[in-house]
Amino acid sequence: MDINLEVLTKIAVNIRRSVIEEIYSAGSGHPGGSLDLAEIMAYLYFKEMNIDPKNPNMKNRDKLVLSKGHAAPVLYAALAEKGYFPKSELKTLRKTGSFLQGHPDMRKIPGVEMSTGSLGQGFSASCGMALAEKLNKGTGRIYVILGDGELQEGIVWETAMACSHYTLDNIAALVDHNGLQIDGENDEVMKVMPIADKFKSFGWNVIEIDGHDFEDIERGYKQAEKCKGKPTCIIAKTIKGKGVSFMENDASWHGKAPDKEQAEKAMTELGGEL
Repeated sequence: MDINLEVLTKIAVNIRRSVIEEIYSAGSGHPGGSLDLAEIMAYLYFKEMNIDPKNPNMKNRDKLVLSKGHAAPVLYAALAEKGYFPKSELKTLRKTGSFLQGHPDMRKIPGVEMSTGSLGQGFSASCGMALAEKLNKGTGRIYVILGDGELQEGIVWETAMACSHYTLDNIAALVDHNGLQIDGENDEVMKVMPIADKFKSFGWNVIEIDGHDFEDIERGYKQAEKCKGKPTCIIAKTIKGKGVSFMENDASWHGKAPDKEQAEKAMTELGGEL
């Protein structure tokens, strides 16, 4: 899709506003790791992926798996922005009877390709999806997003080994590397560094980018598409809570909702109103 930087920037801001609205309305959720993915989601859904919200089951479509399923608010915001369902539904997040649960459900939400939540399993499923696409001679690519804390799960490295073994060059795994998780800094909880060297040792092509710079994001995904014979890992350096000053680089905002005053302040910083 021919879409320029200015438009992508506006979409990212809209996604961030929706994340705040969702989590404030729900009274619970995960703002930090949702806000930091706004540029990546805007790029993937509005420029990179071959998808059609009017035909969500289109053959040979690209598929995105949010392995860090607790960041569901940013996925829902992107899907609504793209037109998979009305944006008015976002305020029903986590409410009884809503199809927008705390974690993505592929059975209920248009555009969700895999139910996720238990960390590492979304990555595992994406490996199977990429292998199936190869066996069926499909042309769709698989995009999967992991958190850096998620790399502490053993299944992640089993999956990394399998993707390399089957030469799945149709999968691009992005690590949302903000350095923080629910209990604090990665390095204090369980060291995950050096991420790049670890993926390289498992036979992956590795690209490092600024996860808030659209030109760098595009560079990463274009290089991933050109790489043949091995899977690609894109390590995106991000700021947890990006866009809201009092949430940025603060692990306490991993999994709590803002109160009304905080939500209003966040929306003001994002150029909107609650």
